[in-house]
Amino acid sequence: MSFQIEVQNVRKVYDSKQGKVEAIRDFSMNIEEGDFVAIVGPSGCGKTTLLWGLTGLHPFNGGTARILGDEVRRPRRDVGIIFQQANLLPWRTLMSNITFPLEIMKENIADYQERIEELLESVGLSEFADHFPKELSGGMQQRASIVRALSFDPKVLLMDEPFGALDAYTREEMDTLLLRIWEKTRKTVVFVTHRIEEAVYLANTVYVMTPRPAINSEMFTIDLPRPRPEGIQMQQEFFNIVATIKQTISDEVAKRKETGEYRSEAYNRSV
Repeated sequence: MSFQIEVQNVRKVYDSKQGKVEAIRDFSMNIEEGDFVAIVGPSGCGKTTLLWGLTGLHPFNGGTARILGDEVRRPRRDVGIIFQQANLLPWRTLMSNITFPLEIMKENIADYQERIEELLESVGLSEFADHFPKELSGGMQQRASIVRALSFDPKVLLMDEPFGALDAYTREEMDTLLLRIWEKTRKTVVFVTHRIEEAVYLANTVYVMTPRPAINSEMFTIDLPRPRPEGIQMQQEFFNIVATIKQTISDEVAKRKETGEYRSEAYNRSV
């Protein structure tokens, strides 16, 4: 079987004031075209490190990662990235923020105008194209970042806790919006989140990482109907899946504490 994303035994080590920090020891996953995959695990386990490795911005120290058959060595045009913060340039309007990557890639923006306008319409931002970031709410800014990432029609979307800074209500709205976009475009999505409920609601497959240094813990296939029915989060089947994944993470933390390898989130931030 051919996979769109192949991650085989990757490793990542950082230099810190305390010495070498092994963030990821041995992690593997395979993702088919059009799949929606979520990555979860305890705080500081290396979820974001894994995603940044896939972007090519922070290359892995060992193992191999391939996207569309090519080994990941640098950022690439067919991969869109959505970060924890919208990162809109304050001196640019929403529209000029969206077209900024196209400018960097020296593309003819006129060729993408119709697509951008359709995307803005789909996320309810058509009326705000000429507004500046300070005039937009946090949710609106993150919607703009999704449009920006989709503007050049990438095949893969890498998303690093993109809704983590939003309030609960807005976050639920964004989750529903993201599912609607995914169901329409069928992009391959890798979504990092610390909220198990969000992972189960969004993804077809959930990978669990152990505490740092991260290895594979378990992979869960989320056997829930598509599109997600209204109120699915309140059904017993949904609760059972969430509870099982949470227990898996708790068990892994307990194992690392027994071996003395576990480090608290505060320690992770200090290095």
